[in-house]
Amino acid sequence: MKSLKHLLSATTALALISLSAPSLAVAQEAQETIQSEDARLSAFFEEIFQRELSESPMFQAQLGMKGDRYGEWDDFSDAEAVRDHEQTVGDLERLRGEFNIENLTEQSRVSYRIFEFLQERAIRDHEYRFHGYAFSTMNNPLTFPVTFLQNIHRVDDVSDAEAYISRINNLATATEQLIEGIDMAAERDIVPTSFSFDPVIKDARNLITGAPFEDSENEAALFSDFKAKVNALEIDAGEKQRLISDAENALNNVFKPSIEKVVARIEELREDSHGPNGVWALPDGKAYYENRIEFWTTESDLTASEIHKIGLADVKRIRGEMATIMNEVGFDGDLPAFFDFLRTDASNFFPDTPEGKQAYLDASKGYIDSIYEDVDQYFNVLPKAPLEVRAVEEWREETAPIAFYNRPAPDGSRPGIYYTNLKDMTKKQKHEMETIAYHEGAPGHHFQLAIQQELVGVPMFQKFAFFGAYSEGWGLYAERLAKEKGRFTDPMQDFGRLQNEMLRAARLVVDTGVHSKKWTREKAIKFMLDNNPMTETEATKEVERYIDIPAQALSYKIGMIKILDLREKAMNELGDEFDIRDFHDVVLKNGAVALPILDELVDAYIAREKAE
Repeated sequence: MKSLKHLLSATTALALISLSAPSLAVAQEAQETIQSEDARLSAFFEEIFQRELSESPMFQAQLGMKGDRYGEWDDFSDAEAVRDHEQTVGDLERLRGEFNIENLTEQSRVSYRIFEFLQERAIRDHEYRFHGYAFSTMNNPLTFPVTFLQNIHRVDDVSDAEAYISRINNLATATEQLIEGIDMAAERDIVPTSFSFDPVIKDARNLITGAPFEDSENEAALFSDFKAKVNALEIDAGEKQRLISDAENALNNVFKPSIEKVVARIEELREDSHGPNGVWALPDGKAYYENRIEFWTTESDLTASEIHKIGLADVKRIRGEMATIMNEVGFDGDLPAFFDFLRTDASNFFPDTPEGKQAYLDASKGYIDSIYEDVDQYFNVLPKAPLEVRAVEEWREETAPIAFYNRPAPDGSRPGIYYTNLKDMTKKQKHEMETIAYHEGAPGHHFQLAIQQELVGVPMFQKFAFFGAYSEGWGLYAERLAKEKGRFTDPMQDFGRLQNEMLRAARLVVDTGVHSKKWTREKAIKFMLDNNPMTETEATKEVERYIDIPAQALSYKIGMIKILDLREKAMNELGDEFDIRDFHDVVLKNGAVALPILDELVDAYIAREKAE
């Protein structure tokens, strides 16, 4: 079919030339109408993007922008949430009232569909805005401002440093709004899980430990960050001292009291918690979980019961593949015994020392670097942004995930970052390194998110759209793809890949178990340990994460299954004409999309290829 492309193009051109003058004029007028409709839609999207950008100084900073609001935080009040909801309703009404999707080009239709889906989802979610816990093991609103100032707020001159100090001072208002949200949720009988209190408070108190809060040789994370940024400026010593003194005053007089006030309010809530239970224990918990399933999977017809069954079947399959590798490496025993060996034998871990941590980072970087050696064999487009591997900062290790990715700044001022939590190296099994590096780094999240931000010819909002099943599904698909392309030559690293796929399959079972079937925390932990060689500490942290963020854990497997199913469909339909590089273009070239939209994109791709 590929050989017919040029012939068909030539035939089309000849047909156009043979049109009579009136027919050509009609065709030209129709084309101008489509272009005009595209331009109007593009202007609509840009108007809304610029409006939302102007309303969010934090988003501006994430884009590398500064300006008049560089020293401010967003408005976190419920009044702002209500105003934003009303605005979203109006935007959707305008989209549907002012534009006819049939009059748009293919690319604009995709943008229309993505925008429409995002607005519909936001409107559905509004009534459950208090159900999302104000704090949890995975979301510490007190450490977030510190990571934001460290990683996002650039200090290139004195005015930037003064804006940094303003942000510290403005935390007084932000934390008041946080407490308002906590109180409004509590009035509705929605209080975070009982196991969230201690880690959140511990990390919060770490923020106000060390200088300038106490006489200590150690400096608090925020003070240390500010001083390092100011000392790097080419200004006189007196000006540096003035800025550092102003920051010290802001930290002592605003930051510390604000942290202490929120911690005190959190402490007061302990007795009101519903315990370590799923959201079934909350008011309207069943409806909320259904809402979360749709949010994270983007599929409206998936039920908790169906997802639970998918998970159980996948767990059974992966156990069989694990047993095959166990026998291949010559282990004498059954699978539970092998799991125990992996959890406990010292040979499976790097030393819990600075040298051991650096070795883990170096090995992870090596795996990522190896991907780039032949990546052009299965990708047409690569991200331009560089990728770094970093350890999570010590002060936030308690509530930071095991591993995660921070997207780069669109202006190139910040690289993509694969963070790994090295708090306890006796919990970081060596054979998992390779697959995690591929998931969080390349060709996983870094490829998907960096390429999304670097898209050309799409509305700005599309470069930052988020759909959990798409993004996490891509990350898990990337692990499988690396296997297919010759990685995982060490059978134990391949076992680590299966171990991580098992983790995602078990999540389908456990997440639906705790939120829909009323599993206890202990039952969920046991299921994880029975089917994965993670330690009890790791299993506990995982289960608590699922309880705190209902349905998020479903996104990985559901998304991966969809991408694999669509790839198989394309391979079957196109046969020898299938090119995996082109398939990856289709998946990535529009940025993150809802799975139903991805279905449409792949169907269109298959139809185009067949026509050629």
